Amino acid sequence: MFYIKMFFTHANEKSDKSTCVRLIKKSNKNMFKKLFGSSEPKEKKEEKVLPWLPLQTGTQLDEILERSKTKTQLVFKHSTRCGISRMVMSQFESAYNVDSSADLYYLDLLNYRDVSNEVGYKYQVMHQSPQLLILRNGVVVAHASHGEINEIDLAKYS
Repeated sequence: MFYIKMFFTHANEKSDKSTCVRLIKKSNKNMFKKLFGSSEPKEKKEEKVLPWLPLQTGTQLDEILERSKTKTQLVFKHSTRCGISRMVMSQFESAYNVDSSADLYYLDLLNYRDVSNEVGYKYQVMHQSPQLLILRNGVVVAHASHGEINEIDLAKYS
């Protein structure tokens, strides 16, 4: 209401009520865009596709250790029911350099609980979700969970 009164005062000073109406309409339009978004189609961003490799068996864990001797291996443990895990994964995907030379594994914790348990045992890392493990030369050289995942400088390990 304050803004309407201010516009009317402004219009009266200039003796132009149509200016007042135009300003109110423009203000309302901008306010609704900010609150509810624009109805105009947004430009489509090119969607980045990460080279995820599914981690679904315990035997893959030995293969990952062996491969880590010549190439960095990343294991992302994700809970598909957890909002925090989904948010962290989305941030990770946005920031991930697709040109990275590392292999990137995705472990769905809910569908492959036994593999997740084996990861903790074989790699000697306490279970967290979400969690990122970085393997080089046959060992886990770094790991992080939750928001700390996106703070890791992956370039150091490639």
